[in-house]
Amino acid sequence: MNDRRLIEQVRVVGSGLLGASIGLGLSAKGVDVILDDASPSTRALAIAYGAGRAPAEGDAPGLIVVAVPPDVVADVVAAELERYPDALVTDVASVKLAPLTELRERGADLSRYLGSHPMAGRERGGAVSARADLFIGRPWILAGHDGITYRRAAAIEDMVLDLGAVPIEMDVAVHDRSVALVSHAPQLVASLLASRLREGSGTALGLAGQGLRDTTRIAGSSPELWVQILGANAAEVAAVLRPLRDDLDAVIAALDDPEAPASRRVIAEALVAGNDGVSRIPGKHGQDKRYASLVVKVDDKPGELARLLTEIGEEGVNMEDLRIEHSPETRVGFAEISVLPEAAHPLATALEQRGWTLMEAER
Repeated sequence: MNDRRLIEQVRVVGSGLLGASIGLGLSAKGVDVILDDASPSTRALAIAYGAGRAPAEGDAPGLIVVAVPPDVVADVVAAELERYPDALVTDVASVKLAPLTELRERGADLSRYLGSHPMAGRERGGAVSARADLFIGRPWILAGHDGITYRRAAAIEDMVLDLGAVPIEMDVAVHDRSVALVSHAPQLVASLLASRLREGSGTALGLAGQGLRDTTRIAGSSPELWVQILGANAAEVAAVLRPLRDDLDAVIAALDDPEAPASRRVIAEALVAGNDGVSRIPGKHGQDKRYASLVVKVDDKPGELARLLTEIGEEGVNMEDLRIEHSPETRVGFAEISVLPEAAHPLATALEQRGWTLMEAER
């Protein structure tokens, strides 16, 4: 294909979710992708899905992507740097300072290494969950250090752009501090909240709505992987959790005595602070925009959701986000459509004219 930037042969070491997704995306662009993995069966599965080919005599990769568990990243990167002395090497682990420090202590050739981190993933791992479009529109951090220039690492940026992601240059320490706030601490909070559900009755859990699903979705992630990630970024995650613990203690104290003079103010200020925080989360493609939401009732039968999406497109409206919630008691679902505020009222009117029932419209 002619629209790709990457001209190098690419070797991907590790064929789980990220490695296989990178392989799928680059292979779709016509890149020669070599897949390798410590597990032959894992590699064979990723190859069977079309993520690349097996290593062969004469391979000369210009770019190597290490997509292995965090606790072996430095070992594998060092081995790849030594095995392929002309190749540029990156890794996609979610912690960047620890492997860089270990590689520096080993005396590895850091002039050919730049760590990176795609801010994308799924709750389920493995090649069976891999997707060629996993990275489209997602930030991909290029974690710079003083041993290499971004110009020398241009092939990594080419790969990121070919996969549809948005490259962002960031210092390794800033990266680890940032992901502690937006990824690692939220994982723990979601897991701790979800753990409370073990004590809920079937009747109570039957009442669960989209709010609970939204706040606990990532709690289904792999404990083995997250133990490694959190251990590698422990200090930064703890720095996020300590003030959160203080806020929780203040709210709990207010709830213990809700009639005390300051209790309602403490609770209100906690909720307002949450409003302020969520308003800072960028929208689609990193845009700092707030969207309006329309909730449309969708009958639970084949083709209805597809019809709704088709008719939104026919109205010339770009859908910014979509969430689906099913009613546990009736054969209907609710599609929450996020659009730009100026498009909300015209779209609501058009959908009602087409026979759809709108349950709510907000913001």
